[in-house]
Amino acid sequence: MLVVQKYGGTSVGDLERIRNVARRIAKYRDEGHDVVVVVSAMAGETDRLLQLAHELVEEPSPRELDMLVATGEQVSSSLLAMALNAMGYPAKALLAFQIPIKTDELFGKARIRDIATERMREELKKGHVLIIAGFQGITENGDITTLGRGGSDTTAVAIAAALGADVCEIFTDVDGVYTADPRIVPKARKIAKISYDEMLELASMGAKVLEIRSVEFAKIYKVPVHVRSSFSDEPGTMVVEEDESMEKVLVSGVTYNRNEARISLYGVPDKPGVAAKIFGPIAEAGIVVDMIIQTGRPDGRADMTFTVPKTDYKNTLRLVEKLSSEIGIEKIEGAEDIAKVSIVGAGMRAHPGVAAKMFNVLANHGINIHMISTSEIKISCVIDEKYTELAVRALHEAFGLDREPEQEG
Repeated sequence: MLVVQKYGGTSVGDLERIRNVARRIAKYRDEGHDVVVVVSAMAGETDRLLQLAHELVEEPSPRELDMLVATGEQVSSSLLAMALNAMGYPAKALLAFQIPIKTDELFGKARIRDIATERMREELKKGHVLIIAGFQGITENGDITTLGRGGSDTTAVAIAAALGADVCEIFTDVDGVYTADPRIVPKARKIAKISYDEMLELASMGAKVLEIRSVEFAKIYKVPVHVRSSFSDEPGTMVVEEDESMEKVLVSGVTYNRNEARISLYGVPDKPGVAAKIFGPIAEAGIVVDMIIQTGRPDGRADMTFTVPKTDYKNTLRLVEKLSSEIGIEKIEGAEDIAKVSIVGAGMRAHPGVAAKMFNVLANHGINIHMISTSEIKISCVIDEKYTELAVRALHEAFGLDREPEQEG
């Protein structure tokens, strides 16, 4: 069996944890499995490197920043390979350019375009455990890129897809996907099995267990993903294709995202092409816009509100303010003290009362809703950030997630 494993920063946070990971990998080799391992930088290392850069210059070049932060994974991958070799298990560390993992040129948020498998297959035939530096890639011009926060998850699933691996195991500091953040909801339960679509919604809505692009890869290439703890042998959560049992569960989980900012544009000319002029430059800057609400006015203008990641808030404001006079926007306002709470479940497709129940729960707790977004299996509400934990706990209890999942009636 070919197994791709990914170990996060806490799993390789110090030398003893690296030895622990090496012992875990050795067990898989003893069982006769081929193993490819993707590692993140040691816990705190990426933040340390970013801090160095920002202390040196206010706005580092994105290209040079990627050159810098990619070194974190080089350290952890080489140390893990050393540990395995010392234990008598032949291992070889490889950086993205040695495979290569080709990406576009969007530094800091690069997307994988292609992964060559020849080198990896040759090394596996020689009996090597491969230790791949996650989070990084290389452009056609030979520049180093990084894939953004959580990018090692994407590296692992993409490699599993390219190699046709039997499973991709994501080892982290939690033991699976929960119905809510256990730090906020002590009664949150671990989910044994969840669909790709549900996991996509949970990841996009703020659940930090898996990076969203890794789930996209898994869904497209049907890679079974096992989310589990690197500190125990207990099974975690399987992320797989949807089956009938999943559709019976009304709500699978409640999640939240505090990394949200809201930008409101008042008095926007209500005519064709204006929205494209506003959101084009935002997209070109690699900024993901989430919710968008537009309301028409009797005077031929419209008010528009949208959300972006809080980390992109100031840059988005600058871009919009540059366009203000050209487009004729009357007023621009922004807010960073917001959060998004969401409920996700495959059973929502056939149940008409879920949205009303969610809104009633929030209203009964005095929580005002600023924006609403829905899909077939998700409902999200933007609220004041100070009510985040209250909202999550209230929704978790209201939909019975601390007991048995509420099912379609």
